[in-house]
Amino acid sequence: MKKLLIGLLAFALVFPSTTKADEGMWLPMFVKRLNYKDMKEKGLQLTPEEIYSVNNSSLKDAIVRLGGGFCTGEIISNQGLMLTNHHCGYSVIQEKSTVENDYLTDGFWAMKKEDELPAGFSVSFLQSMDDVSAVINAKLNDEMSVDERNKVIQQLADSIESAIEGDEKYIEASVKSFFKGNEFYVFVYKTFPDVRLVGAPPSSVGKFGGDTDNWMWPRHTGDFTMFRVYAGEDNEPAEYSETNKPYTPKHFLPISLEGVNQGDYAMIFGYPGSTDRFLTSYGIKLAIEKDQPSRVKIRREKLDIYEKYQAKSDEVRIQYASKHARVSNYWKYFIGQTQGLKRLKVYDKKKKIEDDFESWVDKDGSRKEKYGEVISMYQDAYNTLDEVQLAETYLFEAIFGIEMIRFGIGFTRLKGQLEALTAAEKEGDTEKVEAQKQALEGTLARMKAAAEGHFKDYYKPIDQEVFAAMIEFYESDIDSKYKPAACNEYVAKFKGDYKKMAEKVFSKSFLSDKESVMEFLDDPSAKTLSKDPGIMLAEAFYSFYLSDLQIMLKPARDKKSTADRLFVDGLRKMYPNKVFADDANSTMRVTYGNVFDYYPQDAVKYDFVTTAEGILEKEDPTNPEFIVPEKLKTLIKNKDYGKYSDKDGDLVVCFLSNNDITGGNSGSPVINAKGYLIGTAFDGNWEAMSGDIAFEPNLQRTISVDVRYTLFIIDKYAGASHLIDEMKLIYPSKKNDAPAPMAEPTKAEKKM
Repeated sequence: MKKLLIGLLAFALVFPSTTKADEGMWLPMFVKRLNYKDMKEKGLQLTPEEIYSVNNSSLKDAIVRLGGGFCTGEIISNQGLMLTNHHCGYSVIQEKSTVENDYLTDGFWAMKKEDELPAGFSVSFLQSMDDVSAVINAKLNDEMSVDERNKVIQQLADSIESAIEGDEKYIEASVKSFFKGNEFYVFVYKTFPDVRLVGAPPSSVGKFGGDTDNWMWPRHTGDFTMFRVYAGEDNEPAEYSETNKPYTPKHFLPISLEGVNQGDYAMIFGYPGSTDRFLTSYGIKLAIEKDQPSRVKIRREKLDIYEKYQAKSDEVRIQYASKHARVSNYWKYFIGQTQGLKRLKVYDKKKKIEDDFESWVDKDGSRKEKYGEVISMYQDAYNTLDEVQLAETYLFEAIFGIEMIRFGIGFTRLKGQLEALTAAEKEGDTEKVEAQKQALEGTLARMKAAAEGHFKDYYKPIDQEVFAAMIEFYESDIDSKYKPAACNEYVAKFKGDYKKMAEKVFSKSFLSDKESVMEFLDDPSAKTLSKDPGIMLAEAFYSFYLSDLQIMLKPARDKKSTADRLFVDGLRKMYPNKVFADDANSTMRVTYGNVFDYYPQDAVKYDFVTTAEGILEKEDPTNPEFIVPEKLKTLIKNKDYGKYSDKDGDLVVCFLSNNDITGGNSGSPVINAKGYLIGTAFDGNWEAMSGDIAFEPNLQRTISVDVRYTLFIIDKYAGASHLIDEMKLIYPSKKNDAPAPMAEPTKAEKKM
């Protein structure tokens, strides 16, 4: 994310240049100017134009953003075949699964294109990115309030985006802020809505190791899933249709069978979601003392409840598989991050930066005028945040983690429409009545569709038990002045018996039953909504969050926002010769480094690869996380790896590189020096869980599935060799072979 803090921190450790990780998630448009020399020194054999080009095909054209950026994918054939992580496709696999067709347990493989299943999400290809900082900053000044500043930025962003998008339905322009509001860039995407599930290994492969191995090394997880992007007859985006054709991309990634060696160049393209490496010592203190321990506590309770019921029923196991995965992933993440921040003494390091910043400011009168109040602004802001922000954390983690409450929020909006219709009818305004009825009709249709999806994966006993536990946490841990009065009054009636409260709410509210919801939506009534306890609580919590709590938090957050902008601006001036990369914000970035092992602690060394032998070593038939399918076990025992083995006859499963990634990079391609795919990134390592806040070059590692293991599972295990036939495989060759020109069409493309 940025060479930033390594440059900033005088305390940064010095490592040999051959093993030093490069901190930075870089905008590809700046590779030629900022990074190319360093990339070449690390082994890159491509030109900057082969990495990023607007006018010619380049690596960027093979990289896709899934949805709004929840994961990354890469195109690996001239027929729109896309590779990403198993956990990125997990919700799709779960949604398609039933007890009779349990794709989570058994895997799914479309043996012909007609068998591929609609995925329900879109993918976007980046077309271009441009710096619009001068346009926006020209209209801003330091005398503006945060609201005034944001209003101007939004107006200019809307104007820029509208001018680019025009009437193009599938073109999206997005202006993003960088360096805490000091720079602005516009990104232009082409979005393809027709994406289909092609293949997924069983969870015993794609999720092997489960929560136990999550964020850990050594790893033996085949974390991959395959989709296909479809287009209309003109190869342009189109809504789902049986007549659509596989998309022919501008570029797809050839796949290397050469494998990885210690020190090999490794580059990752993707859409990292968010990091916070400018976070101050004040933010670290709040995170490790209050925020993260609360998230861990709440999530663990939900997981325990999920698991109790999932163990009793295959239907419930499938229903809650995706929900469990979402909760558990960051449950463990927050544990690891808190431990890492403490172990690596990040608070002290951040405090040192702030002290150095103040010293730099005090040496110049003009600096004191502009930056002199930055640290005191942080102090004032966190005096409030330390007290109030936890109430917001509990709302999102606990209260909105209750499915009834979250589902009920939609009905609070419906109540407003029903009341508006009644008012229009009383006024006798026929035109307004008709408009309100049409709007209401559309809302009800959407809510019925939402209810179908909600109840497909809903189990009332789980939600009722979660309700009781979450309300108890909320009541015991949050001061009443930071909770809605209506909730306080309702809870008081039950005198601390949260189980009884849950039973009452779930027996009286129509929200917990699909038939009751559908019956209500057929004949909606504002009066019914007003009497429903589930709706009442949903409305109380949601209204309190939008109004009261935000009013409490806004002055502190505005002050922090201003301090952030000035602090980062000052830091960049403080170190004028440093090359900075900004925090992740779901925009395309490239990170580069090398394949490397690491030393997690004294006298312990971790190798840079794992092999299939380790799968059998971890096997435990009594533990669902470590079950090995019989066919896979046989293939491994017989070393029946085919062309996917390494030179020693072993099958590499995962490998490490010192690339700088975060959430959103899941599914990102790992690309070698010649532009070939060598793996798919899916995780970070436990010892560097603090990396989203403070990069540690000697510890930070990216865990990736070796592409040869992916192909082995597709081919030898699943028997889906027709998918292998689509790909362009690059067999082992001499190290000094030159890469194929990126802009040249492949043989497969010439045949199209």
